[in-house]
Amino acid sequence: MKIVLDITKLVEDGELTPEQAEKLKKLAAKETGSLGINVLLSLGVIAIAGGFLALEPSVATALVLGAALVASGLALKQYKPVQWGLLGAANTMVGALTVSGGLIILWDGSVSAFALVALILLALGILARSGLLIGVSPFVLAAVVGSSTGYMHASYMLVVREATVTIGVFALLAWGAFHLSKRLPAAYERLALIYSRVSLILVNFGFWVGSLWGDYPGESWIQSQIYENPGAFWDSYQQLEAWRESAFFVSDAVFAGLWALALIAVGAWGVKRNRRFVVNTAAVFASIHFYTQWFEYLGATPVTVILSGVVAVGIALGLWKYNRLAASIS
Repeated sequence: MKIVLDITKLVEDGELTPEQAEKLKKLAAKETGSLGINVLLSLGVIAIAGGFLALEPSVATALVLGAALVASGLALKQYKPVQWGLLGAANTMVGALTVSGGLIILWDGSVSAFALVALILLALGILARSGLLIGVSPFVLAAVVGSSTGYMHASYMLVVREATVTIGVFALLAWGAFHLSKRLPAAYERLALIYSRVSLILVNFGFWVGSLWGDYPGESWIQSQIYENPGAFWDSYQQLEAWRESAFFVSDAVFAGLWALALIAVGAWGVKRNRRFVVNTAAVFASIHFYTQWFEYLGATPVTVILSGVVAVGIALGLWKYNRLAASIS
């Protein structure tokens, strides 16, 4: 578990000696340096794997090369961790992503392909203790329930076809991974927390999309079945509309209300348990929720922009006063 401390203030208040503060600063500097290396390594790994797959090698080449990299990487981490541990981690991650891409291409992006890849990334992430592979696994699993991201020139896209299912599945995974983290050694606790945090973000993505359009749970699977069958497009469209008339529908207003309540509850829990990531995530998505609903219903005019800014400043002042009150009480 990681916590945030103001070392300078603690020394000024007499809670820490200068010697203790210096030791903590050195430990923090080591942790920050490690974080920087891991971030750089992750970016390099994604670039290498993505670039290789962009060359469109044969599926067999991608699978064989990826498997060889994974095997060599795990061997280096196991038998030469000090001298070649970083190279082993890089090999394992590049190989895992390459194999994943090869399997998805081999099975034409089917649901079973994404499910298998999610499990492979999770297993290799645990074996290699790789936060990147653990973090990618929930995003791959999200594709199983119809979620994806995309990019066009100067435009980014988020697709969530099953908002209700996404929220339910990843809420359970986030909760389960968090509670599992409390029973694991430090190295694996970190991995479980990464999985839980990414799942929490996906829960918020589900709420975000649901708060805009609502959701017919199961519609994406029904739609794929209807349009896969031969027949005129208009007939398929009428079948889908007929299904919707009797299907269960969760309105956008319900999503918006439940999302607001969930953000308040989760944020309050994060404050109580001193979970900084949870508090920050709740705050970020609360802001996204507020501005999404504000401009969705009031539009983007000079007046609404000014009023939204006033509300944001008011919320910030309220939080500031709350933090000061909490500090004085403690």
